[in-house]
Amino acid sequence: MFRRLFGKRESVFVKLIRDQASLTLEGMEALKSYMATGAPEASALLNAKEKAADEARRILIDELNKTFVTPFDREDIFSLSRTIDDVLDYGYSTVSEMQILKVGPTSYMQRMASLLRDAAYEIFMAVERLQDHRGVANDHAQRAKALENRVEDVYREAVADLFSGAEDIAHVVMMLKLREVYRHLSNAADRGDEAANVIADIVVKLT
Repeated sequence: MFRRLFGKRESVFVKLIRDQASLTLEGMEALKSYMATGAPEASALLNAKEKAADEARRILIDELNKTFVTPFDREDIFSLSRTIDDVLDYGYSTVSEMQILKVGPTSYMQRMASLLRDAAYEIFMAVERLQDHRGVANDHAQRAKALENRVEDVYREAVADLFSGAEDIAHVVMMLKLREVYRHLSNAADRGDEAANVIADIVVKLT
């Protein structure tokens, strides 16, 4: 069944989703680097990866529109592509927000970005193993979900620290700015969790 599901036509979708997952991993590595150094080069690399991933997604949607019958659920193809794309979009928007708000990286941002990079790796590996090793793909998806939980733990710790004591209006303004950035990183983790769920659903359907 699986070979029929991923026949000649479907292999196009697998390749494009793999491309997206690879670009997302590279983008999250750039995000991690930016949080560690604040280097403009890391920001530029993240921007480039986000644009390349958007193009891969546009091609995938075009392939879906040209394919009238697919033994592999169209909704699953679309959802997996969308959620992987969202992870990178939130990584990109995080850095954009930081630059607009003139906020520098904090230790919490560094920890969250590092975990997001690891989650992106697990998602990439899940996609990489999906065709030939479904059980291994599911293991990677579950690891990605566990990393999402760790990001949420750091997010709650960061927000609690933010509101531990406001000294003046300037402090309050900075609190609000940092909370927005933390929220973007949390959203990236949420989308990674969704991508892992879609992969787990696909594995169940193929079993």
